[in-house]
Amino acid sequence: MIAAKRPRIGRGLKAVPGAVVRWTRRLDRSADRALERAHPTVLRVRLRATRAASASLAWLGPRTRPPAAAFFRALAFADAAVRRGCALAARAATAASAVVTPRRAIAATIVAAGLGLAVSQFLDYRGVEIGQPGYSGLETAAPTVDVKTAGEAHAFLLLPLGALAACFGLACARRESPRLSLGVIAIGLLSVAVVLLVDRPAGLDAGAETSRFAGASAVLDDGFYAELAAAAGLVIAGLLYYARPCRIRISSSGRAASARRRRPRRQDSSPARVARSA
Repeated sequence: MIAAKRPRIGRGLKAVPGAVVRWTRRLDRSADRALERAHPTVLRVRLRATRAASASLAWLGPRTRPPAAAFFRALAFADAAVRRGCALAARAATAASAVVTPRRAIAATIVAAGLGLAVSQFLDYRGVEIGQPGYSGLETAAPTVDVKTAGEAHAFLLLPLGALAACFGLACARRESPRLSLGVIAIGLLSVAVVLLVDRPAGLDAGAETSRFAGASAVLDDGFYAELAAAAGLVIAGLLYYARPCRIRISSSGRAASARRRRPRRQDSSPARVARSA
């Protein structure tokens, strides 16, 4: 093998002027001497900073320890209070679930909707506002005439229907009866039909007031929306009572099979275990 000629290190520096090389070397030596002089100063500054930090911590420690301890005690007390509140809420919900069953809750909704339908018959459901365009930008409401209650539009037909729906709700709370829920649904649908087909056209009819007053317009009042909401509540509550999943019954054979699955297996005696192993 023939050894190749190795290039000499530093041959590439011949192209650099000698003045530049000498200047960089002097700069390097000056930087080294500056670092050597600054090293003791840096050590002294670090030592002073360490002592100052230690002194500040020694001064702040006893003074900040009581507030920090009080803060963490309050945090622990709040955590314990929240845990106790959650436990009480869970126990209250468990106790309420045994009393407020889905059937009773839906029955209470039916009773409330029936009573609301009966009470809404004595509320004002329509009126004729006079000069409404002139009061558009004012806080004062336009004067209203020819005010009527909801029961006057249909001869208080929904009053006995609401009372009957409330009675059906009480009966549904006492015993399970899908037929009663069908009756509630029928009452709700009939009430919705009366409200939309009788009360609404009659409520929006200004009648002779348009000829007596300028700018007269008929408007629906709170009684109309109250009876409509009560009627819709009867329909929804009746459907929920009829279609709720808690009406599914478990047969006696299913109860027996479930009891057998829950029954613990009796441990075998030692002679039976020996005979099985043999």
